[in-house]
This record gives sequence, structure tokens and C-alpha cells, in this order.
Amino acid sequence: MNLKKTSLALLMLSTISAAQASALNDARKVESAMNHASASSQQKIDKSAEAAFSMTAEIEQLQEEVANLRVYRDHMANLVASQAEEVKSLDDQIAGIKETRQGVVPLMYQMLAGLKETVANDKPIRQEQRLARIEKLEKMMVQADISDAEKYRRILEAYQIEMDYGTKMGIYQGQIALDNDQIDADLLYLGRVSFVARSLDGTQFWAWNDNTAKWQPLANDYSKDINKAFAIAEKKAAPSLLTLPVSVNVETN
Repeated sequence: MNLKKTSLALLMLSTISAAQASALNDARKVESAMNHASASSQQKIDKSAEAAFSMTAEIEQLQEEVANLRVYRDHMANLVASQAEEVKSLDDQIAGIKETRQGVVPLMYQMLAGLKETVANDKPIRQEQRLARIEKLEKMMVQADISDAEKYRRILEAYQIEMDYGTKMGIYQGQIALDNDQIDADLLYLGRVSFVARSLDGTQFWAWNDNTAKWQPLANDYSKDINKAFAIAEKKAAPSLLTLPVSVNVETN
């Protein structure tokens, strides 16, 4: 009887232990499933968070790009406005240039006429060279390949050369007219104050007289100063005071 009770008790304990083990195993499975589900959910949450962060970053980047585009748009608008003003300014300048050109061309012809008259009425200092320069300028005026600005510059250059004749000393060889006879001579000019000639052998001297527009012979008293003036012009002597005949009023033998 006692043996049966003991066996029954062991059987019951064994059954209870098996049931408990089965329940524990089920609980562990449930726990594992819950942990797996929790991990899966966490992964989804993490992925969603990463996606949200990435989207936020993209939105911020897009907002920055939009702001930059607005700045660039405003810049381009200002640039276009500035270019429009520049175009208008250029149009106004072109219109002004056309008006100026219409006034400059007649002015250049007037300047050439004045230059020609000056040379014709002036002392015959390098006269052939000066007349040739004016003739060249007159031909230049009808050349289409030379701009008006360049034409004007060359005319001003010719005026400057004419001005230099009135302030500088110079010498050259040329011919002078004496009683319908042309002779070779050394010529010296001191501005437009004095214009003298010396025979090539250095024995005769003449001075230009503006009143008669002729060469007049000079007394030998002038020979020393005239020869010295030639030496100074040739840089063979140092500058010094000279006594030269004034071309508008000279003394003769």
C-alpha cells in the first residue's frame, strides 16, 4: 500500500515537473518571440528615425538652395537692370558721337585751311616739307580706312610741328631765291624771330625780310654771330648770347 502511494506521488511529481517544464519552455518561446518582435520593431523605428533625419537634412539643404537661388535671382535682376542702364548709356554715347562727328569733320577741314594759310604767309622755313605734309593730310581726309579720331590726331600733330618752328632753333640745307636765281645754302632759324642763310662756302650771308618777302644780303658784321649760331645748332658750341638779324627788319650794305 505504501509502495503504491509512493509510486503515485512520484508519478504526480513527474507529471507536474513535465508540465512546469513545458510551461517554462512555452514562456521562453513567448519571451523570445517578444524579444524578436521588439528587436524588429526597434529596427523599424531606427530605420524610420534615420529616414526622418535624412529627410530633415534634405529639406534643410533644399531650403538653403532655395535661399541661394533667391540671392542669385536678385543678383541677376540687378545685373540685368545695370546692363539695361549701360545699354542706354552706350546708345546715348553713340548718338552723341554721331553729333560730334558731324561737327568734327568740318572743323578738321577748317583746321587744314588755317594750317595751309599759316604756311603760305609764314617765313619759308622748310616750306616744301610743310606744304607736302598739308597735302598728305588733305588726301588723308577722304580715306575711309582711317578713323576720324586718327585724322584729328594727325592734324593736331601737324599744328604742334608748326608751333615748334616758333620756339626752336634748327638748321638744314635748301635753296634760296636771289634775283630770280636759286642757290644752295645752309639755313638757320631761331623760332620765327630770325631766319638767315649762309652760302655753302661760308663767305656770304642773307636774312629773310618779312616786309618784302625776300632774301636780303647781310653786312659782314653778322658773320661771326651767324657762324656761332650754326655751331650751336650743330651742338659744336655751347649756347650763348647771339646777335642775329630780326627777319622783319634787317640792315643791308
